[in-house]
Amino acid sequence: MTMGKRPTSFDIAQLAGVSQPTVSRALRGVKSVNAQTRARIEAIARSLHYAVDKNASSLRSQASNTLALLFFEEVAADDATINPFFLSMLGSITHASARAGYDLLISFQQLSGDWHVDYQDSRKADGIILLGYGDYEAYRDRLDHLTEQGTHVVRWGAVATGPAGITVGSDNRGGGEAAVSHLTEGGRRRIAFLGTADGRYPELEERYRGYRDALAAAGLAPDARLQVDSITDEDAGQQAMEDLLRRDVAFDAVFAASDSIAIGAMRALAGVGRSVPGDVAIVGFDDLPSAQLTSPPLSTVAQDSRRAGEALVAQLLAHLRGETVDAAPLPTRLVVRASSGG
Repeated sequence: MTMGKRPTSFDIAQLAGVSQPTVSRALRGVKSVNAQTRARIEAIARSLHYAVDKNASSLRSQASNTLALLFFEEVAADDATINPFFLSMLGSITHASARAGYDLLISFQQLSGDWHVDYQDSRKADGIILLGYGDYEAYRDRLDHLTEQGTHVVRWGAVATGPAGITVGSDNRGGGEAAVSHLTEGGRRRIAFLGTADGRYPELEERYRGYRDALAAAGLAPDARLQVDSITDEDAGQQAMEDLLRRDVAFDAVFAASDSIAIGAMRALAGVGRSVPGDVAIVGFDDLPSAQLTSPPLSTVAQDSRRAGEALVAQLLAHLRGETVDAAPLPTRLVVRASSGG
């Protein structure tokens, strides 16, 4: 441990040779930790002058029989919207919570707000489910802080994004590969990717990696001019397609990192007289209900929103019980419709 740095439960875990959740349970007096291990952890904590944050432990020490579901997005405060895919999870999360005997507290939060303080230092809920596509780097420190304090947090996202709580997510990379393989098998060779493809948006980055995997498998080299950043809403998708058109680079297909981006892109293509799928084939990601209502209907990679919602609740409840959680990605499925020539 660095001199002058306040000790954390992770420091104690390393010295005691146990996991951080075990340290958290031991210092809260949870009986599932055997007496010998608890004594060793308490002795190390005393030697480090470590003090348990009573406020931070309130979510755990006084059960409320309530789970908190927090929606957040990277949007302006006066234009707040919830991604339709996350809304599609709401029913299964509500039902799964009720079956387990928990009420569900639902709140919309801005990334720039103090949601992490509000729920950490209150007794509102026994655990938190986070849903959102905001800039991961902007809130990663907050998740790390909640996890370090022992708060029970489960988030929807890219599974392999590190230790910031428990993450449940789909096989984004495999889904992206399936989408682009479908396009290459249909004879498309100049395939654009619309979506932010870096660590700020890990799910979209994984879909981009799947895009590159499929290009490589087809013997195609990626062209940086064919990738345009976009967050997951229709207006952003339309703007991304307009940006791509201004680049004056040839393309005959698009893999959009979400259905919302794809729908916006189709609107931009219609505005300049390019037909779908004749001139440009398009595949999205999510399988929103609106994907079947576009003209033509949108090919997409389906995420199972019912299974996703149930998995989030199951993982959080297991976390509350102190059980080991399996974070394997949930499978995705390619749905071929007319927008890709299917």
